Amino acid sequence: MQLASKIDEYGKGAWIGLTILGFWLFWPAGLAVLAYLAWSGRMRCWRNDGAPGRWYNAPGGEGGGPSAAAGPWGGRCRGRRGFRGAPSGNAAFDEYRSETLKRLEEEQREFVEYLERLRQARDKAEFDQFMADRRAAPKPPTTEQPG
Repeated sequence: MQLASKIDEYGKGAWIGLTILGFWLFWPAGLAVLAYLAWSGRMRCWRNDGAPGRWYNAPGGEGGGPSAAAGPWGGRCRGRRGFRGAPSGNAAFDEYRSETLKRLEEEQREFVEYLERLRQARDKAEFDQFMADRRAAPKPPTTEQPG
């Protein structure tokens, strides 16, 4: 959408302002903007599907910069226990946490790839079954008109 990309150029403040304005003028419009933000992934800091023009793929964001913990809002993504990269003051613990997070991210990536392979295998099996059923289905009789 050309309008969405234009608003993206102004950043999150424009989206927030548009949402507030939408609620102020006509509440369903604000709700629609909010739903679009959620549906398009602009409110998620963990999503990284490679779609260009999204905040999470901006330089410095999850998809394109050195700070993998930076989210679409330009800050860092919050987890359940605060900022991901906030130093604790204990260098040994910080190193352990960093290595553990890297290991967990790798395991998550492998698991997602495994689920994708399972989905593809299921889709192929379903398609093969469909084709087998289609080939085995009796063909309707053709009636020939005497001419």
